[in-house]
Amino acid sequence: MIKKIIVSISLLFSLAIFAQEGTSSPYSFYGIGDIKFKGTVENRSMGSISVFPDSIHINIQNPAQLASLKLTTFALGGTYANTKANTESQEAKSRRTSLDYLAVGIPVGKIGIGFGLIPYSSVGYKIQKNIYKINTEVTPLEITEVKYSKYTGIGGVNKVFLGLGYHLTKKINIGADVQYNFGTIETNNLIYQTYPLIQYGSRENNTSDLRGVNFDLGITYQTKVNSKYSFFSSLAYTPEAELTLGNTRKIEVVQLLSTSAVQVIEQQNIPVDDTKIKLPSKLSFGSGFGEVKKWLIGGEITFLHNSVMSNRFKDIKGATFENAVRYSLGGFFIPNYNSYSNYYKKVVYRGGLRYENTGLVIQKPGYPDKSINDFAANIGLGMPLSGTFTNINIGLEIGKRGTRYYNLVEENYVNISIGLSLSDKWFVKRKFD
Repeated sequence: MIKKIIVSISLLFSLAIFAQEGTSSPYSFYGIGDIKFKGTVENRSMGSISVFPDSIHINIQNPAQLASLKLTTFALGGTYANTKANTESQEAKSRRTSLDYLAVGIPVGKIGIGFGLIPYSSVGYKIQKNIYKINTEVTPLEITEVKYSKYTGIGGVNKVFLGLGYHLTKKINIGADVQYNFGTIETNNLIYQTYPLIQYGSRENNTSDLRGVNFDLGITYQTKVNSKYSFFSSLAYTPEAELTLGNTRKIEVVQLLSTSAVQVIEQQNIPVDDTKIKLPSKLSFGSGFGEVKKWLIGGEITFLHNSVMSNRFKDIKGATFENAVRYSLGGFFIPNYNSYSNYYKKVVYRGGLRYENTGLVIQKPGYPDKSINDFAANIGLGMPLSGTFTNINIGLEIGKRGTRYYNLVEENYVNISIGLSLSDKWFVKRKFD
């Protein structure tokens, strides 16, 4: 177990690299990109709810749940995302594979300690188009000018976290964690006139290095309704925080080669101000009801004070932010967790729904401001490995974000997530070598 942890921690740096290709959405241009993390595979498979305590699965959404761990747990998860983007006249497909989280939870008496790395947000898009200028005063219509343009972006924000949960009473857990945010976002815009041909075009490169610290606080409550059923409740709060951005900008004179490569002829550094972006405060409240180790159903609502958000550069236009809200409903069912004769009766069957107003508002000239909403349905399986406390968790998410109308983009996505939860007991003295 310890060897597995050490080997896996060496993946921390590569995890940050993978996270930079975690999205293909043009909406990731704004703010700090798409907020990718919505819980572990187990939580996402239940609509991203986090109200249930678990002794062998680490809960990263509420630090108070760390106190529920009974075994040392290592969790690793990744997602294969297949997205189809549609406008009123065009469509495009993209695929991305990314690691979602790497975390370790260690129980020490009434205390649970957790640490790890989360790729929190991601920027990743490639948009290419030709812009035509047409003379409408002649017949047939005459194309007088064609401009080739290409917009790309990569990067995102990663979080290293350290959390602590404490078993305050038989029914109440409390917890807190501290997170260090870091990352780099790079975007560039290339414009080149292809007809009538102009030898050189221009490209603008923008880079932001992000740094900052924030905190999470949590509390959970669990009680028996009767000898069979239990009630669960959780509350998590994240205070408003701030990211400091070191910004740079380059303007380049470029030539587009026949191989589609871009050759830089001349470049100039343009002074731009460093900026600060506020991370919104977040409040999540959820509750659930069910029979322990049999079935549970719960709901959760999350409020984000997203109106404090801003774009990375002061001269970026086309979007604002509003307060956001997310509604989640989900649960699980285990036919017989203690079955010895039928493996499928020990499998955990999960399902859930999630609907959210993301807080992003797109502004298009000639169109009304449009809020970007996201809806998804989830199902999942938790498959225990025989003779161990280790589980392989698989989740399927089908959803839609945005709209194809108002000159916007509708994204229909299918995400397949796989998580590994390794659990074992540490610090046990052997009776025999």
